[in-house]
Amino acid sequence: MSVSPASSHAARVSVIAGVVVLLAKTYAWHATESVALMSDALESIVNVVAASLVVWALEFSKQPADDEHPWGHGKAEYFSAGVEGTLIVVAAIAIVREAVVTLRNPLAHLHLGLGLVVSLGATLVNLALGVWLRRVAAETHSPAILADSKHVLADVATTGGALLALVLVKVTGLQWLDPVIAIAVAGHLLHEGIEVVKGAASALLDEAVTGEQLTRLRAAIDGELTGDESVHDLRTRRAGARIFVEIHLVVPAESTVLDSHARCDALEEAVARAVPGAELTVHVEPDVAPHSGPGR
Repeated sequence: MSVSPASSHAARVSVIAGVVVLLAKTYAWHATESVALMSDALESIVNVVAASLVVWALEFSKQPADDEHPWGHGKAEYFSAGVEGTLIVVAAIAIVREAVVTLRNPLAHLHLGLGLVVSLGATLVNLALGVWLRRVAAETHSPAILADSKHVLADVATTGGALLALVLVKVTGLQWLDPVIAIAVAGHLLHEGIEVVKGAASALLDEAVTGEQLTRLRAAIDGELTGDESVHDLRTRRAGARIFVEIHLVVPAESTVLDSHARCDALEEAVARAVPGAELTVHVEPDVAPHSGPGR
């Protein structure tokens, strides 16, 4: 199955929006000299790099299966998600380092004004982008787009923390609040990055399908069975937007090869209708032989 056009479009939009937001936040940082906004701009650099990686991963995933990759190239999306999560962690560590330096040597004065307005505008753009990416990820089941949406929404939290820091500094006059809130934002990013990496690692280890999709798969298979058939040893795994399903089909002993082949075709079509992107492999067994798992 090819990568959804919606995923590819979303990835490109994310890169373009990321560049615009990065330019806006870089201006806001220089205009205010805030370490919290510096951390925000740094996170946006990571966001653009990660979004570009998502574009690559989706294009790579489009390649058809070949001799070296008989199951296709869908897992490139998980590689992209893993790298993105790692970049988020690296950004969080860099933010903490810079914040600690500033905490020891605080700035005498922060220059608020237009920089604050520009940063707020960039945040609204990111919020709209993140919500849209999350919806696309839900529709296309793309792990790369899902990771990108989490990263963008984490960036919104980063900016929110930075703006809070500036408001508190303005109200209280306590300059040390700027780096302290930057450290708090970095903690949030660190958590998000670790969660993204854990999700990608789990998928690379052939994570099984769960939840609603698994329910639909089972219902589609059970709905296609005749009274004298049963299945067992249902196994599933993900590879990007593709889902691989395996079952053992027990048929009457007198069934011909032609009959069994037709039953397999019917099951494959039912699974593909129930869960787009799912590919079924069927091992046929005669009813006279004991099988390795319970009928289902």
